[in-house]
Amino acid sequence: MTFHQPSGITQGLPLFIDANWTPAQAWAVIELLDDLRDRLLAHYQLALAEWLAEDRQEHPDGLGDLADNDF
Repeated sequence: MTFHQPSGITQGLPLFIDANWTPAQAWAVIELLDDLRDRLLAHYQLALAEWLAEDRQEHPDGLGDLADNDF
């Protein structure tokens, strides 16, 4: 089974997740990831907006740095 990641990454190191987590354990990880995303966005919001704007100007076809997967 192939999972398509939002990042577009199709190869790399596998990440194994225990299939026997309780719903509470799975939810705790989801909350952790949400908190991490919120903290990163709060800290890097301006820099990310500038970087994305530059990328869109340099690559209007949508195949810029985000498609390279080398960041």
